[in-house]
Amino acid sequence: MRISLGEVMTSKDKRIDFDYDIDLSEEVVGGEQIFTDPVRICGSIESKNEAFQLEAEISTDLTIACARCLKPVRCEHYTDVSLILTRKVANEEMDDIIVVESDEVELDDILVPELFLDLDTVVLCDPDCKGLCPKCGHDLNEGDCGCNRKEIDPRLAKLAELLK
Repeated sequence: MRISLGEVMTSKDKRIDFDYDIDLSEEVVGGEQIFTDPVRICGSIESKNEAFQLEAEISTDLTIACARCLKPVRCEHYTDVSLILTRKVANEEMDDIIVVESDEVELDDILVPELFLDLDTVVLCDPDCKGLCPKCGHDLNEGDCGCNRKEIDPRLAKLAELLK
C-alpha cells in the first residue's frame, strides 16, 4: 500500500490510518511457504515535526513444520512495529529510523521485512516433542522404533574409551 507523506501533513489530524490485507502465500521462509492466510496490516502514520511516526500491527496465521518432528504446526503470529520515517537523519546508527527519499512510501517494503525479522526461528508442535529417530526417521512421539540410538560415532570412539 502506497501512502503520500504530503497527505499526512495536510490531513485534519496530521495522521492517516490504514488497514489492509496482503497475500504472501508465494513467499518462501526457511524453505517453506508458511503464509497460508492473508497477512493483516493495520496502523497509522502521524506527522511529528520534520518526521513521521509509523505504528503498525501485523497479524497472520502460519503453518510451519515442527523443528523436531516436521509435523505441520498452525499458529497465530503478531508483530508490532514502531518506526520513524524521516528525510534527514541526525544519528545514522538508530535502528528504528528509516530514511525516505520521496514523498510517497510503500508500506509493504517497510513492514513485510519487519514481519520476517520477527518470525520465530524454531517452532515446536509440543514442548516435549521427541522428534524423529536419527537412524530410521520414525516419529518418536508415536512410540519407540527399536533402533539402537546409543551407538557411538566412529570419529568419537577413542574419546569414549577415555570415559571407561
